Amino acid sequence: MAQNEKLMPQNLPGSGHQQRFAEAEHAEHIGATLRRIITYFVREKTTVLSMLAVVVFGTLCGIFAPSQQSKAIDIIAGEQQAGLSKTIFFMLALYLLYSFSNLLQGVLSAKLSQKVVKRMREELFGKLVDLPIRYLDTHSHGDVMSRMTNDIENISTTVSQSLPSLFSGTLTIIGTVAIMLWYCWQLALLSLVTVLLTVLATRILSGRVRKFSRRRQQLLGQLNGMVEEMISGYPTVVAYNHQKITTEDFCSTADSLNKAGIRTDIFSGIMGPIMNCIGNIGFVIIAAFGGYFSINGLISVGVISAFIVYAKQFSRPINEIAQIYGQLQTAIAGAERVFAVLDEKNEDPSGDEIKNVDAATVTFDDVCFSYDSKKPVIQDFSLTVPTGKKVALVGATGSGKTTIVNLLMRFYDIDSGKISINGQNIQDISRSSLRKEVAIVLQDTVLFSNTVRENLTYGAADATEEQLETAVEMSRCADMIYHLQQGYDTVLTGAGSNISQGQRQLLAIARAFVADPKILILDEATSNVDTRTEKAIQSAMQKVMENRTSIVIAHRLSTIRDSDLIVVMDHGRIVEQGNHKELLARQGRYYELYMTQYAGIAT
Repeated sequence: MAQNEKLMPQNLPGSGHQQRFAEAEHAEHIGATLRRIITYFVREKTTVLSMLAVVVFGTLCGIFAPSQQSKAIDIIAGEQQAGLSKTIFFMLALYLLYSFSNLLQGVLSAKLSQKVVKRMREELFGKLVDLPIRYLDTHSHGDVMSRMTNDIENISTTVSQSLPSLFSGTLTIIGTVAIMLWYCWQLALLSLVTVLLTVLATRILSGRVRKFSRRRQQLLGQLNGMVEEMISGYPTVVAYNHQKITTEDFCSTADSLNKAGIRTDIFSGIMGPIMNCIGNIGFVIIAAFGGYFSINGLISVGVISAFIVYAKQFSRPINEIAQIYGQLQTAIAGAERVFAVLDEKNEDPSGDEIKNVDAATVTFDDVCFSYDSKKPVIQDFSLTVPTGKKVALVGATGSGKTTIVNLLMRFYDIDSGKISINGQNIQDISRSSLRKEVAIVLQDTVLFSNTVRENLTYGAADATEEQLETAVEMSRCADMIYHLQQGYDTVLTGAGSNISQGQRQLLAIARAFVADPKILILDEATSNVDTRTEKAIQSAMQKVMENRTSIVIAHRLSTIRDSDLIVVMDHGRIVEQGNHKELLARQGRYYELYMTQYAGIAT
């Protein structure tokens, strides 16, 4: 709901993109977050154990295959007496099993990641629909959406790609070192010299890549934000001849992005050649010292061949783990952000059913409220809205009109005082029961990407065709629906972007009529329709409001002249109340507002 009384964080154009492309920060509580992530894997223990078994089996095949290659070379060289064909067949079988296990590992890891992410996404979405309005009002919508999409996607990518590589890489390193030491510990220690070079080079280059990658992602978010902002505000850009300045700003950011991108690609690109160079140094060490050891009878020629394979096999997972580290940090940080939402307190669903709904007298008794304890918004507000009467709330922006509706709907709970319906304190009524008896039409129309029929029955899924037709006729949108390509079955794309703002407003009004509420709230509900349509809706509303308690928030005073009671608010207090004629006769605050609109007199 729009709030005129409080400045809330806004979703500026591009903010969602900035969040989407910005690199995730490091998690603050890595241990606790990891333990919580593990609980999701425990629920999928069959898939996890299967994947681990495949990883272990594949790693063992990968480790023992080079030993068979060594044996085959020694048989050819005459240093061993064994069946060559059998050895080659066994080596081939190991390599085939290794390849098959990698394939199966990819299938299982993808299955595991989707199960974990599906569960996490469902929990998060379920949490979002149960959060209090205050949370969504005080948090950037782009940030909340990013947790649902970007952060969870990072977790999915890590589970499907990084974790299997981490497990297999760790096992490969341990197994490879063990078998190299078993073959020739002297040559193994010499081979490990290249490991130190690999770790050092990876650390230096990864730091540079992360630094410039972070800068590139931030600039990419800014660039996308600028594009989105320019497109959404293009008429304003053109109207103020701001094209040149906008283009210069875009080019400046694009230049910075270009430089950051080049540096990122340079350091990312040279990592491979440097690793290859270090690997080649390792091969030279193995060849030189291996030849020396072979001449002196310490090892065979086949062992030298195996060591070359093992050295390459050893360095590969080290490079992968170094790269995976950054992905894990991002995933853990994303998981922490998701868990932060899951840990938020839900809106309290408890309470009694609303009583005696045939009548609805709403009473505000010395109500006080503030969004921020330092700045009260509603002060000592007392008002009675009798059953079946129409009460209008008017006043300058920030006077507290919309907040009164927020409190009545229990979007927020009052600080002190009492709000009751037929004498029943709404604090004792469950929110769901209360909201079943209230329909609200906002100035900012909210429709959903669904059919016209589904939107109209959003608050009353069991509405009959007759009720639907009656509501459509009363809201004066029957002709509009008739001219839509598929009538009631027309799909509103982009939450109604394929119809005009005025048509969306008419549908929102009809939706409230279909709900058949005992209390009707209209927050500047006809502000987006033309004067002729507004008059038609006003006459229809009179019929709809006859047996309903109605609260109308209005800036255009022409829409509330026939109200039973007009309440003038200022800084959260009632300063005047009465009907239209009475308030004009007093020549007070209402008179000033009215004359400002219709006589051009400045207040």
